[in-house]
Amino acid sequence: MSNEANLHGHTEVVTTHPVHHDEHHVHHHKETFVTKYIFSQDHKMIARQFLITGIIWAIIGGLFSVLFRLQLGYPEQSFPILETFFGRWAAGGKIVPEFYYALVTMHGTILVFFVLTAGLSGTFANLLIPFQIGARDMASPFLNMLSYWFFFLASIVMMSSLFIETGPAAGGWTMYPPLSAVRQASLGSKLGSDLWLVSMALFIVSSLLGGLNYISTILNMRTKGMSMTRMPLTMWAIFFTAVLGVLSFPVLLSGAILLLFDRNLGTSFYLSDIVVNGEILSNEGGSAILYQHLFWFLGHPEVYIILLPAMGMVSEILSVNSRKPIFGYMAMVGSLFAICILAFLVWAHHMFVTGLNPFLGAFFVLLTLLIAVPSAIKVFNWLTTLWRGNIRFTPATLFAIGFVSLFISGGLTGIFLGNSTIDIHLHDTMFVVAHFHIVMGVASFFGMFAGVYHWFPKMFARYLNNTLGYIHFWVTIIGSYLIFWPMHYQGLAGIPRRYLDKRAWASFNQFADLDKMITVVSIIVFAVQLMFVFNFFYSIFKGRKVRTQNPWKANTLEWTTPIVAGHGNWEGEIPEVHRWAYDYGKDGRDFIPQTEPIGENESKDH
Repeated sequence: MSNEANLHGHTEVVTTHPVHHDEHHVHHHKETFVTKYIFSQDHKMIARQFLITGIIWAIIGGLFSVLFRLQLGYPEQSFPILETFFGRWAAGGKIVPEFYYALVTMHGTILVFFVLTAGLSGTFANLLIPFQIGARDMASPFLNMLSYWFFFLASIVMMSSLFIETGPAAGGWTMYPPLSAVRQASLGSKLGSDLWLVSMALFIVSSLLGGLNYISTILNMRTKGMSMTRMPLTMWAIFFTAVLGVLSFPVLLSGAILLLFDRNLGTSFYLSDIVVNGEILSNEGGSAILYQHLFWFLGHPEVYIILLPAMGMVSEILSVNSRKPIFGYMAMVGSLFAICILAFLVWAHHMFVTGLNPFLGAFFVLLTLLIAVPSAIKVFNWLTTLWRGNIRFTPATLFAIGFVSLFISGGLTGIFLGNSTIDIHLHDTMFVVAHFHIVMGVASFFGMFAGVYHWFPKMFARYLNNTLGYIHFWVTIIGSYLIFWPMHYQGLAGIPRRYLDKRAWASFNQFADLDKMITVVSIIVFAVQLMFVFNFFYSIFKGRKVRTQNPWKANTLEWTTPIVAGHGNWEGEIPEVHRWAYDYGKDGRDFIPQTEPIGENESKDH
């Protein structure tokens, strides 16, 4: 209560500055439905737009995986539902091989870029940056709005490719040439590939607008007393994520534009000595390997663009819900920085089988194994934060702990793939699919779910249903391990990925029952995600209302704003910060908000 009184007292003092109130009233009077909900420049509304668009894309991308799992698990059967969905692409209830590859391509593209990049970073960077550093809004609310609408436009272009006659892009989510560069190569190399590249160009513009905004806001708009070392780890993680994006996304943009040139203007950046159906193409002097270098120079930082925001949120949620200070704050910041640097130096470990010079390969093996060190520091710090904590097992906490579990188990298999010798056997097998789905896909989703459950009260002033949250967690984590862990064994046995029917290989028939099991579990897990979507949208309107300003008893600044924060976040002056974000269980007190001045008799352990 003393904390609340202190905060209330602070508010009384600062309300003697009526300028802020006048500003807020002006905002409220001018807002129409269009300016408030559609072309909003309020960071909270833009965060909701990113999240809801991301959820819609997640349903589509997840549904694609369930549909092609039907084909993988039961290749001898026909499913009328497939023909209902896809028409001639699944004639007789069986997916045709060309369209299977298109489905895999769209599934990967949608989930990596549109859900786990835009949906995760776009949502939580927008929601939390102004709240946690003490700012009215982003450095440029207008650019922030443009960032969302470029993402939305990219979504529309990508979605339209699903409805054209020749079908969507079918070059894998990496879109390697020459398959993606030569229109005659397949149906999926025609208009669908052009739309994929245009969509990605728009998406990259969105990411750059957002990233520049996030960096400038964090560096320039922190409230009084909010030094960099007092920022919550979520802010550090989002800051490094934005730096990664700003430095690496332009490289993919150049790669995509050169690919568009090769496809449409007769250039030869990636093509040389190509023969298609007996026709010798005129392209000379290009190299498909160049595209791989450009793609993976973004592609590996992209792994951490997805993982770092989840790491930051997990750090925050574990500390709040174990009622303990985060263990090794500066080590956590240092490990984020180390990951950020090393992420740019390991891209060629995706290219060990391209004829890469073995000496260069050894260099990339060393750097790849080095990145395990900062990752291990983070894991030990999370576990030590939980150790002997007074843990509250909210759905957010469970998903955060699940993230740590998946990050460990998925990361360990990366040691195999980082070794160039072993990778030659495992490359392009189901082992790779298992590794990156666990460590990047499912783990990042767990970070995202943890963030949604934890900050939902701040977003919508209501709670998600806890019972549905617990069901969601347990089915998802058990199901995820049942789906992806067996794939490691398939990969070790040499089963290639992206093949829709493996019955032709007698040696792979032993895995037929395993494929059936994976398919059944993936359908159950997808159904539970639909239950989460129901919980999400139902709770926005009908969920239990938030009655207290700080429901989790957390220290960070977002919980000092009104339950329904207006445009500008704080009604009076922005509160001043006096301490770091993790004073839990200190001097006999459960928590001490960042806004409370340091007492004379307080222990100086930080």
